Amino acid sequence: MVIVPGLSLIVDTTGIRKQALILKSPWLLLFGVWLLYASFGLIATSLAPLASLVIKDLGMTHAEMGLAMGAWQFIYIFSAVPSGILLDRIGARYALTIAGVVVGLSALARVFADDATGLILAVMLFGLGGPIVSAGASKVVILSFAGSSRGLAMGIYMTGPAIGSIISLTTTHSILLPLFDDSWRSILSLWAGVAFLSAFCWFALATVASSAATGKQTGPHVSQTRVIGELITQPAVVIVLLLSISVMMFNHGLNNWLPELLQSHGLSAVNAGYWAAVPTAIGIIGSLIIPRLATPERRFKILIGLSLAAFSASLMLRLTEPSSLLTGLILQGIANSSLVTVLILTLLELPEVQERHAGVASGMFFSASQLGGVLGPFTLGYLYSPEVGFSHGLTLLTTIALTILGGSMLLQYRSRKEAQPTV
Repeated sequence: MVIVPGLSLIVDTTGIRKQALILKSPWLLLFGVWLLYASFGLIATSLAPLASLVIKDLGMTHAEMGLAMGAWQFIYIFSAVPSGILLDRIGARYALTIAGVVVGLSALARVFADDATGLILAVMLFGLGGPIVSAGASKVVILSFAGSSRGLAMGIYMTGPAIGSIISLTTTHSILLPLFDDSWRSILSLWAGVAFLSAFCWFALATVASSAATGKQTGPHVSQTRVIGELITQPAVVIVLLLSISVMMFNHGLNNWLPELLQSHGLSAVNAGYWAAVPTAIGIIGSLIIPRLATPERRFKILIGLSLAAFSASLMLRLTEPSSLLTGLILQGIANSSLVTVLILTLLELPEVQERHAGVASGMFFSASQLGGVLGPFTLGYLYSPEVGFSHGLTLLTTIALTILGGSMLLQYRSRKEAQPTV
């Protein structure tokens, strides 16, 4: 309550203070990050339900479509580390705004593709904006939250791409194609508009919040090359980076081809879109629960459990019975929901990684992981044949899941060994 001298005026500042606290809340920043990541997921999976139409319209092969699906991950590999450096230099407010605009431009450029080369180049543009979103979201959460709320916040923003994927998979054939007279180009134009709007909302929210998490890096300048060199010599960091390659190869390979895989089992295009959204829906629930539980003392047990879920999913998805397929999709959703999130938490909370280098460390993580993001869709498309369908691809995914399991057990062993007191 404020009384203004000389005036019969009483101002109640309680409501103003409450509004100020809301505007400064880290949860407001999290909402802005979530919007960007939802656009990320929406556009990243936009080609999956449209694959058959695009292949026919542009005269592409399945291998060329697989290459197009993974083209942005190829660029991502080389741009993730520079994106992390940019993030630390100019701050998340501007870096993430630029990222949202670039993601939207990628969707818009696909609209004007008239052959496989044009489509691949348009998808590659996504690889310039995508890593800034990934690394920026991680950094904002790491700097804005602590304790168990950090895992919860990371799990919440990870639902963004999941919900974006669900919207893309479930509405493309059932609503949007009939609405737009079967024009896949019109759908991609719509998704571009969503990305541009999300970028604007983030910039507005980040400006209002005016948090240190969105600003430039403070403190003495340290050579980013030196930081990268120091981190890459740490065995635990290397193991996490190698695991990220395997996880993203599994996730992106299966996610991009899942509608086609389900259609090869006899489902219609519309039903395949609905069924392909099951793992994403399960993943949303998992993202809100599993990362919060993945505290340091039980993190590696959770990684092992998620690896076993991925392994089981790759086996169940070979079967054509509805109950077996549903079980496989649920297990895939459990694995996909949190493997990346828990690995990021593991990396950023390693003693070797400091919070002020979260941008660079996140960039390294996503740079390595997207090598798997490239190989996954391309390899599954290459291994596909009309005679055996995706059988060989699923065998590869089973092998990858076993690799993730072995790496998780190795991290657990190293953690226990380092925790033992030295004599």
